[in-house]
Amino acid sequence: MPKIAGTPARTAPTPDPGRWKALVFIALAQLMVVLDATIVNIALPSAQQDLGISDGNRQWVITAYALAFGGLLLFGGRIADLWGRKRTFVVGLAGFAAASALGGAATGEATMLGARALQGAFGALLAPAALSLLAVTFTDAKERAKAFGIYGAIAGGGGAVGLILGGFLTEYLNWRWTFFVNIPFAVVAAVGAYLVVREPADGRNRSPLDVPGVILSTLGLVALVYGFTRAESEGWSDAGTVGLFVGSAVLLAAFVLTEARVKSPLLPLRVLTDRNRGGVYLSLGLAVIAMFGLFLFLTYYLQIVKGYSPVRTGFAFLPMIAGMIVGSTQIGTRLMTRVPPRLLMAPGFLTAAVGMLLLTQLEIGTSYAGLILPAQLLLGLGMGTAFMPAMSLATHGVDPRDAGVASAMVNTSQQVGGAIGTALLNTIAASATTAYLADHAAGATTPAAQKLLQLQGMVEGYAAAIWWAVGILAVSAAIAFALINTGKPEGGVVAGSGTGADDEMRIPVVAH
Repeated sequence: MPKIAGTPARTAPTPDPGRWKALVFIALAQLMVVLDATIVNIALPSAQQDLGISDGNRQWVITAYALAFGGLLLFGGRIADLWGRKRTFVVGLAGFAAASALGGAATGEATMLGARALQGAFGALLAPAALSLLAVTFTDAKERAKAFGIYGAIAGGGGAVGLILGGFLTEYLNWRWTFFVNIPFAVVAAVGAYLVVREPADGRNRSPLDVPGVILSTLGLVALVYGFTRAESEGWSDAGTVGLFVGSAVLLAAFVLTEARVKSPLLPLRVLTDRNRGGVYLSLGLAVIAMFGLFLFLTYYLQIVKGYSPVRTGFAFLPMIAGMIVGSTQIGTRLMTRVPPRLLMAPGFLTAAVGMLLLTQLEIGTSYAGLILPAQLLLGLGMGTAFMPAMSLATHGVDPRDAGVASAMVNTSQQVGGAIGTALLNTIAASATTAYLADHAAGATTPAAQKLLQLQGMVEGYAAAIWWAVGILAVSAAIAFALINTGKPEGGVVAGSGTGADDEMRIPVVAH
């Protein structure tokens, strides 16, 4: 491993003695945000009935959160760089707790939708602040591997935990507790963060706020996320859907042009154009498309086809959570300082694709232990192994003043990926189900046969969509292998403590 000529070695700053305590509270906050993405889905039918929300407006309980969160993420990341990550983190937690209390106490549709939008807005402050705090707190390669291993496991497995917790709370208490449960999470994380979290004194970006960039990025991302949400319900050729996609493309193109010209951009283009970070954002966003499809279809399959209760459905996802924890904290953490990131990410995505491939064999009478459990273990192991280096690499070598907005891009790629996955794979499944029912309707002449045909049609639709998810994961693996070419970290300072955007090139030793 050759040394780079003419570049003096930098000594790492003295590590923060409270960094591991800080990780506990950062991880707790991240868990709360990830849980909320799925926990409310379980409670939605009960909340809809209690609050008198119409079927037409029911989707807005989910969409209001997604639009506020996805649209404001870049702005939230920039606020973290401007205000300071610790302050933004604590404010985000306090606001998220207040919005959750409002949602849990809601007595009508308007209050619920407003609470969900507020949760999304404060989540957009909280999520990038959490990841960027991690990036600037853990700068030693081996410690960073452990910290991001834990964070990656939470980011990957928290959604499945949300299904379990949501099922328990809805079945044994009531839907309001799926909101109230956020309050103790937020209070503990905020108090802990206030007491133990530290960040570098020179880490803020005090440049003037790029107002045109904020407006264009927010409107562009909102239009994009809402376009995919609308496509699911209204169809891809609907005039409103097409208009949203066209408007989003125009707004985001104008945003890129603006960022290339202004003195203090909201999103410095160097964050995006770095080959390795660009590869992470793209491969991670695609992988999330596949994962969201899996959560959606497997939940439907277990509850509707197999007749599982919400609690039993949640527990059925435990093998995936276990796989993610092992993949992230054992495989990823142990190998991250020994092999280049692409040799973890690409095989990880391919392992997940093999697990997804098993699920294309779903039938009405499929054995859980014989097919679904091993498929979930492979998915969890693969995604845990890939997520961990991806989260670390997304902020690797970023100027500390840009850490917030670089972290926001990770969340943005996941949020947009989730919106695309839900809409695209749902559409594919619905089309396949409709085609199957049309082809086999003549043979179903009794009520029992018709019910069986409906279930078989649903399973055929899920399998068709899961085939697409397999292909998407294979593309993620190819992108990770082709674009991500950084070597393994070799100790010293790896991120968050340099002074330039190309900080990784000033590490004393680089692996090839």
